Amino acid sequence: MSQLRLRVDGQTFRDPLNREIILRGINVAGDAKYPKTPDLRSHNLQEFFEEDVSFVGRPFSLEDADIHFQRLRNWGYNTIRYIFTWEALEHAGPKIYDEHWIDFTIGILRIAKQYNFYIFMDPHQDVWSRLSGGSGAPTWTLFAAGLNPKSFKNTQAALVHNTWDNPAQFPKMLWCTNYTRLACQTMFTLFWAGRDFAPKAIIDGMNIQDYLQSHFIAACEYLAQRIHNAGDLEGDVVIGWESINEPHKGLIGTQDISSIPSEQHLQLGTSPTAFQAMLIGSGRPCELKTWSFGKFGPYQSGTEVIDPKGEQAWLSAEYDDYRYGWHRDPGWKLGECLWAQHGVWDSSKSRPTLLQKDYFSRNPQTGEILDYERFTNTYFLDHYRAYKDAIRNVCGTTIMFCQPPVMELPPTLKGTADDDPNMVHAAHFYDGLTLLTKHWNRLYNLDIIGLLRGKYLAPAFAIKIGEKSIRKSLRRQLKFLRDESLQHMGDHPLLFSEIGIPYDMDDKHAYKTGDYRSQIKAMDANHFALEGSNANGFALWVYVAENDHKWGDQWNGEDLSIYSRSDLESTIPASSHSTRSDSTACSNDHLIEVEGYRATATEP
Repeated sequence: MSQLRLRVDGQTFRDPLNREIILRGINVAGDAKYPKTPDLRSHNLQEFFEEDVSFVGRPFSLEDADIHFQRLRNWGYNTIRYIFTWEALEHAGPKIYDEHWIDFTIGILRIAKQYNFYIFMDPHQDVWSRLSGGSGAPTWTLFAAGLNPKSFKNTQAALVHNTWDNPAQFPKMLWCTNYTRLACQTMFTLFWAGRDFAPKAIIDGMNIQDYLQSHFIAACEYLAQRIHNAGDLEGDVVIGWESINEPHKGLIGTQDISSIPSEQHLQLGTSPTAFQAMLIGSGRPCELKTWSFGKFGPYQSGTEVIDPKGEQAWLSAEYDDYRYGWHRDPGWKLGECLWAQHGVWDSSKSRPTLLQKDYFSRNPQTGEILDYERFTNTYFLDHYRAYKDAIRNVCGTTIMFCQPPVMELPPTLKGTADDDPNMVHAAHFYDGLTLLTKHWNRLYNLDIIGLLRGKYLAPAFAIKIGEKSIRKSLRRQLKFLRDESLQHMGDHPLLFSEIGIPYDMDDKHAYKTGDYRSQIKAMDANHFALEGSNANGFALWVYVAENDHKWGDQWNGEDLSIYSRSDLESTIPASSHSTRSDSTACSNDHLIEVEGYRATATEP
């Protein structure tokens, strides 16, 4: 057995000497979200709609890989959550896999092996795809669903950094609101539940749900097969596979599409109801409420009329499907809102009529009322089983990292056939107030998990006053998630596969002064929480090889990378409050000095 091989033993990870291993991880790398050729960082409009792309060179070049991996090893990390996207694998079209990118990825993994990392693979997505404001799925998936990405801007089907009028002024964290806009709502609804809610959406003789899921799973299985065939990676360095990143339910479970659901906690910029999003996506003007984020969360700041002047987010009736060779069923009409075709609303009149405001509220087969918990235990779990079976078909002993919807109740697996002894619960956690405001507030914060679980009669009771109380609250929240995992998923390790802080706090104050006290306090509070959570490790978000102080992580204005190229070139003198310097790998990097973890030996 390889010295690096890792196994799951109940709630712990064990190495071949039966020592308990704590995974001290980092996400590598945020650069993998966007293509290398052309170089499509999220603030670049030129060639944004180019479909002939390549991810060879992401997350970094083979020539530079040693520098990055040595740096991460010097900083004490033993684990990598390896980011890749479905788009990187299958961007050219259905079942056309990028063999050059796969060869390149195998080369990167072989270099990582030399540094004794444990690696698990992360099929990453954010708000479905780059074309809808995030990362993940290939462009052709939007065309397959009948959507036209070039019309997303004017219809606000997605708010995309690349097409924003002034990318430098793209509002912070606005990209997250795409989860509740037309493109992303439609794609996730079709991906999970097209058979139930869009039975007319037939392509190549199968429902769009089966079409999308089967291609995603087959692409990941193909990559797993190539890694398996490499002969020196599976088990030695690639110890597991995570399920799709941050799954979202789309419209499933929305009780009334004419109002904002109570569970939609984030509102920024324009905030359409699902029905308003359908109307604007069909070329009709709507007056929308607008929201800003203040000291105590989102607040309504006004209204704005969005008028696409007849432009639709849907492909025109003249669109020819020949490009990708699929056959669309005649019952699925292009040039018309898919949801209108299914009787959700009447688009035939000048004054649109909502016909079924509760269309997505129940399972049409069983009549069961749907919510996030039911979504997780049905639609998500059905997909996870198929994905797990495909990966295990290739890598029979690999560890599966099951990632349910973020911050929601995990699926009820304990004591069921899905209670897989070789499974890990992969959870995400962010200090939302710090992330959204890009400010470490020492005076107050919120117990967001307590709010979501109904612990408080009113949000005011969730406010925690003072830095000591804030730190304890973060620790209690992570500990609660760990205990909740044991209760619902069973006797498995829990890994926080994303947790992190923004570094461009307070309008990039630290970059101008060298004073990183706020970042140090925020990162220390997060690690204090991890240490008290009883979790089996973490993968910090994120390492970005091309991070700089102007554009941060080169993606949607985020700046969470523990490393920045700009720090290597910094002329700001070091101070007692600057970040730690590493003379062997870099200087003045973002890394915050915190207490590490150690492997502990036990009797075999």
